[in-house]
Amino acid sequence: MPNLRFNALKEVGLRKPVVITEKGKRSELFGKNVFNEEAMRQFMTSEAFESVMNSIHYGIKIDRKVADQVAAAMRDWAISKGATHYTHWFQPLTGTTAEKHDAFFEPVGRGKAIEKFGGGQLVQQESDASSFPNGGIRNTFEARGYTAWDPSSPPFVYGTTLCIPTIFISYTGEALDNKTPLLKAMAAIDQAATEVAKYFDKNVTKVTPTLGWEQEYFLVDKALANTRPDLILAGRTLLGQQAAKGQQLDDHYFGSIPDRVLSYMRDLEHECLLLGIPAKTRHNEVAPNQFELAPIFEEANLAVDQNSLLMDVMNKVAERHNFVVLFHEKPFAGVNGSGKHNNWSLATDTGVNLLAPGKTPMKNLQFLTFFICTIKAVCEYEELLRASVASASNDHRLGANEAPPAIVSVFIGEQLTKVLDELEDVSTGKLSPEEKTDLKLNVVGKIPDLFLDNTDRNRTSSFAFTGNKFEFRAVGSKANCGKPMAIINTIVAKQLIEFKKEVDHLIDNKGLKKDEAIFNALREYIKQSKKIRFEGDGYSEAWEKEAAKRGLSNNKTTPEALKANISEKAIALFEEMKVMTRVEIEARYEIELEEYTKNIQIEGRLIGDIARNHVVPTAVRYQNTLIENVKGLKEIFGNDYQGVADEQIELIKRISNHIKMIHSKVDAMIEARKEANKLISAEEKADAYCNKVKPFFDEIRYHCDKLETMVDDELWTLTKYRELLFTN
Repeated sequence: MPNLRFNALKEVGLRKPVVITEKGKRSELFGKNVFNEEAMRQFMTSEAFESVMNSIHYGIKIDRKVADQVAAAMRDWAISKGATHYTHWFQPLTGTTAEKHDAFFEPVGRGKAIEKFGGGQLVQQESDASSFPNGGIRNTFEARGYTAWDPSSPPFVYGTTLCIPTIFISYTGEALDNKTPLLKAMAAIDQAATEVAKYFDKNVTKVTPTLGWEQEYFLVDKALANTRPDLILAGRTLLGQQAAKGQQLDDHYFGSIPDRVLSYMRDLEHECLLLGIPAKTRHNEVAPNQFELAPIFEEANLAVDQNSLLMDVMNKVAERHNFVVLFHEKPFAGVNGSGKHNNWSLATDTGVNLLAPGKTPMKNLQFLTFFICTIKAVCEYEELLRASVASASNDHRLGANEAPPAIVSVFIGEQLTKVLDELEDVSTGKLSPEEKTDLKLNVVGKIPDLFLDNTDRNRTSSFAFTGNKFEFRAVGSKANCGKPMAIINTIVAKQLIEFKKEVDHLIDNKGLKKDEAIFNALREYIKQSKKIRFEGDGYSEAWEKEAAKRGLSNNKTTPEALKANISEKAIALFEEMKVMTRVEIEARYEIELEEYTKNIQIEGRLIGDIARNHVVPTAVRYQNTLIENVKGLKEIFGNDYQGVADEQIELIKRISNHIKMIHSKVDAMIEARKEANKLISAEEKADAYCNKVKPFFDEIRYHCDKLETMVDDELWTLTKYRELLFTN
């Protein structure tokens, strides 16, 4: 039987970059397949256009009659782009997107047909909610769920389908997606942040959270990936001896992009631009065959939609280039994993970034207000932030010396630390004229100058301030950004509401002036949130001990981390902020536990299958070759053969020992799985898979990887790390 591995390597050797021809300026391509404001003006009546704009900016409901006009305009535009079908495009709790395509075509009798798409099809459609993760909210016999149009995210044509971004809810109204809680969290922070921003500018009427994500990924040739069942079914290598060379020479990061990869990137960027995704940056990442794409920041809801769309587009473009995209956070042992840094900020409708310092002391006080309130929010709800990025795959990455640890901390830099230290000494109550002047001129007033030199950042911190935004670095590359974005916006909204209450109380009941009240409130927040700030090495054991002393959580596994979501504190927060109900929270907890368990279960089945059906037979085949060699030596040398064959005999023994250990560990793992499967509680089952089943993976891998170093390379069937990471 021919070795698939060598056939694949031969196939890869014949590959050439796909020729990509770019016609015209990229700026002219941008958004051509998006039903954006320009397209709406062209195809809609003025009444319909105004109604949609009011819905987007002010949340005003669109009248059914107007919805018919909008749908007709959307249909005509989509057909002009070559669309034949439409779909409600949504983000269920599977971590991917979902769509069901319906044709515009509709027979009208007498052998005739029309293209039909009305307000009813645009605004709401029915879907089977029981077939998606729902945490027990919907039974199979109670299957109805609904998708509903989200006007704030523009429809787009992809291929021949008009895709309409929607929310996904159950028949009884519970959210079954990642978009709905995000939209509610954004509404909460809009209201809370606008009220606080009015302290500094009465003209502010809306505050919008923004997001700029950084998508890391690996590319592997399709032929090579197809020789690895673990890559195809689990997205990561469950076995594999590390290559002699990895990333230790630091020669891949920002290096020259390989021709085939560059061709893929150009093709991908072309698709991105047509779909309105503002792809800006591309480069080699640290690990071999690891890369990054980053866009210009957008309004958070749109940015989340664009990232979800991007991952689908990346997979489809990869097919054209004979690549497989690996989004798993840790597809290869021994080299860096992949993340998706979320750069978050707040922008007013007056054009101000609330997390950027201004040119006047009052503008800097505004910056400090939102800056310190964000830190306080992270300190108060650090366990929720950790839970928002918890997954079976991200557990491999967090704390693995290329990503922040499971401990959430905030890095702000030396200069801003000095500013907060000085503000911490602000007098209680009313401030003297001298103290006010000193604060405004020598502390708050110097912030813009300090920022000129404050450009360093701590890559070991999970939540770092990077000049005019906070960078949440713990988000995994596979993740839907909607989850962490919903949490960040919710907790900061809650903190801003508390801040507003405290400041108003100091003004109304203590006789303080506005700036005095703000300074007093911020001083207390600085003291209360000091434990979350850390400027040192987050990878060190010393920090782990120090964090424990400070009372910070260190939830290293997903089952541990997810418990924070169902604490009474978390439920009270989500219900008060009208982001999620107790039923929705508990359902999501169940869903995420089940997802974790299923992922570990799949990996367990895979590693057992590969070990027994790939590794062991190959090792036995090589062992038989050695045995024949020893027999031949015995025929030649007689009783003296052992002196000549001792290395071969020792190798035969070592191979036998590793084979024995593989069978033993796989059997033990299977028994552990059986015991775990008997458990009814999703929480107990996830804990069992985490603590009783998963530990066998490394033990099985150890013996398989040892065999890889012993067996004849020409016999080994699984594509090796050196080939996966250094062939493109």
